[in-house]
Amino acid sequence: MTLLHLQNVTAHYGASQALFGVDLSVSAGEVVALMGRNGMGKSTTVKSIFRMVPSTGNIVFDGHDLHKLAIHQAARLGIGLVPEGRRCFASLTVHENLIAAARPGHWDVHRVTQLFPRLAERKTQLAQTLSGGEQQMLAIGRALMTNPRLLVLDEATEGLAPMIRQEIWTAIAQLKTETGLAIIIVDKSLSQLKQICDHAVILERGRSAWTGQINDVTPDVATRLIGV
Repeated sequence: MTLLHLQNVTAHYGASQALFGVDLSVSAGEVVALMGRNGMGKSTTVKSIFRMVPSTGNIVFDGHDLHKLAIHQAARLGIGLVPEGRRCFASLTVHENLIAAARPGHWDVHRVTQLFPRLAERKTQLAQTLSGGEQQMLAIGRALMTNPRLLVLDEATEGLAPMIRQEIWTAIAQLKTETGLAIIIVDKSLSQLKQICDHAVILERGRSAWTGQINDVTPDVATRLIGV
């Protein structure tokens, strides 16, 4: 069953057009990589899904036209975001960050801290005192606490130390195998994405330039469209 469907999505920042026709679909339980070089429209696509930028085209989640909904209404349908740059609530503790937007469901503080044991160790610390990797774990945990049906991870491993990156990738793989959660991952690490994702959409200049199974991303396609 298709959970999220984007068709011919365009988006603008004022008079400047950023997306010129993005097509993307995610089925229940599927993990999709959203890829492309910097500035090709990946984050704008994420912002379009969450109604953060004006957009046109079709954006449908579980049969609901997201263009007709406010940001908070779209979130309540079951879409969780781990934003680029983490954006934890700096003056709140780890525990307070986790419960701030919590909704009833499978994910609670106990399950999140099982996924990321460091958060249990840091539960009384202010978010601003955590390392970058710990803040990323907290951002993922906070999104899971909303009990989403679709989780969107925007550059979740960017700027982290290799050991921490691997912890994050391991946790994402666990989410796929143990929960059946639908996930969109915006990232540049093709080798890691191939271990987790089912499909890939590659953007070029604000358009969907390649769509298919991620194992079909050839070295030629990767060099031409991703730069790896």
